[in-house]
Amino acid sequence: MTAAPELNITAGSARSPKSLLAEIQAPIRRDLDEVSREMQRIVSSDLPLVGQVSTHLLAMRGKLFRPTILLLASRVENTPQPRAVTLAACVELIHLATLVHDDAVDHSALRRGMPTVNSLFSHQISVIMGDFLYSTALTRLVGLGDIEALHALTRASREMTLGEMRQLAVIDALAFTEEEYYALIRAKTASLIRAACEIGALAGGSGAGIRETLGDFGENLGMAFQITDDLIDYIEAKETTGKPSGLDLREHKVTLPLIFAWRKAASAARREIEKVFGAEKPADGDVARVIAIVGEAGGFEYARECGESYASRAREALTRLPESVARGALDSSISYVMDRHS
Repeated sequence: MTAAPELNITAGSARSPKSLLAEIQAPIRRDLDEVSREMQRIVSSDLPLVGQVSTHLLAMRGKLFRPTILLLASRVENTPQPRAVTLAACVELIHLATLVHDDAVDHSALRRGMPTVNSLFSHQISVIMGDFLYSTALTRLVGLGDIEALHALTRASREMTLGEMRQLAVIDALAFTEEEYYALIRAKTASLIRAACEIGALAGGSGAGIRETLGDFGENLGMAFQITDDLIDYIEAKETTGKPSGLDLREHKVTLPLIFAWRKAASAARREIEKVFGAEKPADGDVARVIAIVGEAGGFEYARECGESYASRAREALTRLPESVARGALDSSISYVMDRHS
């Protein structure tokens, strides 16, 4: 593990999300590169088909946000250990597995602007490859002999699975409540980011108090992350997100902006929303109209405010940690999460 360079992020300065993330990752850049190599080593297989699918998945991996958070968490007391890289790779593989399964369940054709496994290969291969990623990552953790990290990650995996089942069990999507929405995103998104922070604390040799504080930070960051992600689905163009605008509406998923707007909507607006949710493949114009309805009702502003509330809780948790370059980068990660649409 290399020594952490100084982090140079000017408070309040205008940064693009890409440049801000690059600065956040600067102290751990070499370790992140090693995480990518470790992921390749973990999923390597003599079976050609596994190799083909793995190569495609690793090519479409995202910004390594969860490994970033884990590696920074391992440095809050400036005592990172080499195993942090392997732990970060396992967390990212678990995350990748959830995306593969989600795409299979939703029959999604694109992920980050690239074909999904189920569209490029087959639905069956997608399901089995997701299982392979889960089992391989957990096997690697067993090999480390780190029971506490294994417990944190298996707990998060269970919560994510139950969250997916919770979503599939919804009969009347438009009756989905705000409380149910929070329970869903806490399970599907926040649980893994919390686990990444807790595992990072373990890798840094931190005690129970620091671990709990980082866990609180991670859970609130995860909630803010998903609320913002759901908002971005409404307000960003395909060129930015790599997926069609209003994809959640097209897939009949109810998220916070729509939950708020539905409460405010008059009968005529509700009929337009119901039209989209009643169509197997909603027309672009109908989707655009519902997006406009949500905006006019204040759904975007409400979601942003709720996301900011969770972001504030994440910032408060960080104040309970000792000052360090890593803590500063974790604080900046909150700004990154909230401003990805800018």
